[in-house]
Amino acid sequence: MKFNFFSWASVVGLAFVLFACGGGNTNESPTTGWQYNNPDNGGYEVVQGYQQETGPGLVFVEGGTFTMGRIEQDLMYDWNNVPRRVTITSFYMDETEVRNVDYREYLYWISRVFVDYPEVYDNALPDTLVWRSPLGYNEPYVKYYFRHPAYNEYPVVGVNWVQANDYCVWRTDRVNEMILIREGILEMDPQQIGEENFNTEAYLAGQYEGLVRENLPSLDPNKESRRVKMSDGLLLPRYRLPTEAEWEFAALALIGNTYEERVYERRIYPWDGHNVRHDGASVRGQMRANFVRGRGDYMGTAGDLNDNGAITVPVDSYWPNDYGLYCMAGNVNEWVLDVYRPLSFEDVDEFRPFRGNVFKTLVTDEEGNVAAKDSLGRLRYREITEEEAMDRRNYKKSYYVNYEDGDYESSMDYTQEDAERSQNSQRMYKQNVEQNDISTLINDRARVYKGGSWKDRAYWMTPGARRYTDQESATDDIGFRCAMIRVGSPAGVN
Repeated sequence: MKFNFFSWASVVGLAFVLFACGGGNTNESPTTGWQYNNPDNGGYEVVQGYQQETGPGLVFVEGGTFTMGRIEQDLMYDWNNVPRRVTITSFYMDETEVRNVDYREYLYWISRVFVDYPEVYDNALPDTLVWRSPLGYNEPYVKYYFRHPAYNEYPVVGVNWVQANDYCVWRTDRVNEMILIREGILEMDPQQIGEENFNTEAYLAGQYEGLVRENLPSLDPNKESRRVKMSDGLLLPRYRLPTEAEWEFAALALIGNTYEERVYERRIYPWDGHNVRHDGASVRGQMRANFVRGRGDYMGTAGDLNDNGAITVPVDSYWPNDYGLYCMAGNVNEWVLDVYRPLSFEDVDEFRPFRGNVFKTLVTDEEGNVAAKDSLGRLRYREITEEEAMDRRNYKKSYYVNYEDGDYESSMDYTQEDAERSQNSQRMYKQNVEQNDISTLINDRARVYKGGSWKDRAYWMTPGARRYTDQESATDDIGFRCAMIRVGSPAGVN
């Protein structure tokens, strides 16, 4: 896989070149007439011609409109994903599911850096006991699946939604740290311990120094050099879990069956047709994904294994879809970012639909400066208060302060008295336990997962199918992959 890296020198070079277009000068402010990037004018720096580089492991997914929702007959009678048209902006997504070897790299870094906080390592460990079954002999997988090199390229499982998000945060920081090292700004520093570890947000807020090789030259006549800023476009946006809409859009990969904005076949799976076997001449009849073909048939007959996988398979198995993404059907289910609600399709926006926003703000001191980092080197956030919300146009009385999930307990009207009465602040609706008035078991901890797995029937491999479980639950058939927003032009440069 090729990565689309742009050197910082080329980006800065673009900022200092004068561009002529229609007799105008794009290096000159159209509002003041003062030149950008000119130290004689005070040195206001503007990066021009910026294009986002493709981060390690990612594939560009060009966005657009599509009909999100169930294609197959609703055999479960959930009616929780009725088709509706939405628009997804362009983004990046991991080419494959996160592998065992990737997650072990994460654990190794944690154990090396947070030596005084062993609980960080303990909390990040996948649950290998997910393989254990009371009436099946799966003990070898308990012992070998995560650690043995034979399974390096297999998807990590036993990781819950919270752990997957923590991995995304760690990956963001490691990728951005390497970019600064690559561009000669920071030195390699394998001696980072405790809170003095590179963190993207802390660095941008001036809360991390590191081993500086050479800061960027400053065009401000009063300064010789400066740190990297967000406006330089050098650091990548954060890795994160994809939203449910993004995941479904990427899985369908309709870019492969459209002609002049017309989708000529609405796909059931991440490929054309209704069959789960390949129809190519040289590979005709081979399974396109890793799933359960029928009762008791997880891999086929000896001598002719139908999907060549008893459990999971290497993450780059089978054929990628039209975006170049592997195993978007079968192998393992995948966590997405959304909170589950059965009627999300009625509520979410038509543009970049998502349910599960948590609105927070940075903790600052009395002078308004970013407060000191926590013991792990991260900036601290707090939830927005009711008083702050009332002063903002996006938080009217009828809106929710933190979670926009339509549940009473996330609204500003929910009081401490209500919490004591319900005895469970995680429940979705206001409930009266004394009167046994229980509305639902779905709450803000219920997270969506999609894709089907090695232990699922073909029904669950359709991208529109959705299931949910608690965000701290882990299984032997749920993994994850990361995503990243595409900033700037949705067309991309590839």
